[in-house]
Amino acid sequence: MWTDTTRAHHARAGLALPSDLSDAEWAVLEPFVPPPSYVGRPCKWPMRRIVEAILYLLLGGLPWRMLPPCFPPVSTVRRWFYLWRDNGLWQSLNHYLLMISREAHGRVASPSAGVIDSQSVNTTEPGGPCGYDAGKKTKDRKRHILTDTEGNLVHAVVHTADIQDRDGAPLVLAAIASRFPWLRHLFADGGYAGKKLGDALRLIGKWTVQIVKRSDHAKGFEVIPRRWVVERTLAWLNRNRRLAKDFEQTIALATAWLFIASVQLLARRIARSSNDAG
Repeated sequence: MWTDTTRAHHARAGLALPSDLSDAEWAVLEPFVPPPSYVGRPCKWPMRRIVEAILYLLLGGLPWRMLPPCFPPVSTVRRWFYLWRDNGLWQSLNHYLLMISREAHGRVASPSAGVIDSQSVNTTEPGGPCGYDAGKKTKDRKRHILTDTEGNLVHAVVHTADIQDRDGAPLVLAAIASRFPWLRHLFADGGYAGKKLGDALRLIGKWTVQIVKRSDHAKGFEVIPRRWVVERTLAWLNRNRRLAKDFEQTIALATAWLFIASVQLLARRIARSSNDAG
């Protein structure tokens, strides 16, 4: 909750915009951001400013054409954005920052347990792949995410909402089976129960799924053990207005913005840990 202590801890004082990177945050990201090529025309804009422009669009939820003139030209920012989307930079950044963040908090770099869940998100007029969510009776997409037990994003897959949770989970887990070989225990809700998911997971490795259900005697709101962690992560991600709905025409674009939001969270967390330790 917001108190005087937490407000001071998360304050963005001294920055021109709340989405800008502090020096400590850029020090975390800079080693992983590829420098511009020395072949051809020299790069006019620093990489830090290009990343800050992308974060500004993420936090503000603005279309590309509304990028203010204090940032590099839209064509420049968009070119780097698409390049990093296509070469998987944001997923790689999330992978490395996750391990750095865990070690900074005294944890083993690779998690051994995770929490999985999905979130249906309304699409907009640009179109693109979407499906009918029978539970919510809307045409949506789903953000299927896996976090560690602290709420750090391990991996995410965006797919159409007509894919049920038990069918979408193998898509998430197959992508991280080799990168996190010790992560084999999952906490999930009742949507992942049943033999069908177990049969699918046996094809990609040894997994144990623990279904955490809401108490039958609970009335009103109740914090559900383990599952609240992934729900909190979804809330963290949704603070970025670009993620309030799925505005993107393609799955690749929607996935890129999701990982950018996670990278921003992890960079801030690591920078704060460094400042506290110093």
